[in-house]
Amino acid sequence: MPHYEPLLKVWKCVESRVDSKRLYYGRFILSPLRKGQADTVGIALRRALLGEIEGTCITRAKFGSVPHEYSTIAGIEESVQEILLNLKEIVLRSNLYGVRDASICVKGPRYITAQDIILPPSVEIVDTAQPIANLTEPIDFCIDLQIKRDRGYQTELRKNYQDGSYPIDAVSMPVRNVNYSIFFLVGMEMKNTRYFF
Repeated sequence: MPHYEPLLKVWKCVESRVDSKRLYYGRFILSPLRKGQADTVGIALRRALLGEIEGTCITRAKFGSVPHEYSTIAGIEESVQEILLNLKEIVLRSNLYGVRDASICVKGPRYITAQDIILPPSVEIVDTAQPIANLTEPIDFCIDLQIKRDRGYQTELRKNYQDGSYPIDAVSMPVRNVNYSIFFLVGMEMKNTRYFF
């Protein structure tokens, strides 16, 4: 029976880059692993990264007296639904727990971006240039927002909110995609593998 020296475990980042203000990429290696361990580690790590890391997002917006989310507001290029989708895309960073309030209050004509959101002190915007709406006329425009830290993806049933408040499907996932690959180590016994994610 051949005797093999124990191999040192390697866990390191082999590639990282910033694709945009809101998108980072990283590639990591973990090796050596015995045959079968790589799949077990890969599945567990993927689930943990996609479902268990908390993130902060906008969960509700209140527009005053807007009859439904498909309405248009005079002096605004986007419909209420388009504004809600733009608010959903805003990436926030915080260490808050519980629900916090934020708001936007501007006078047109002008573009509204994430920079115009008035946030509580514990919350910051990752990309302040993210678009929200375009005011085409000299109108006053205010939105009350609700911010929450959570994990995963939550959807709320759409109702006709009489107070002009609309839920935003919350995407509280800082990690949006995880893939992994398993490679056999060259020159090693077949039971040792290398794991990339």
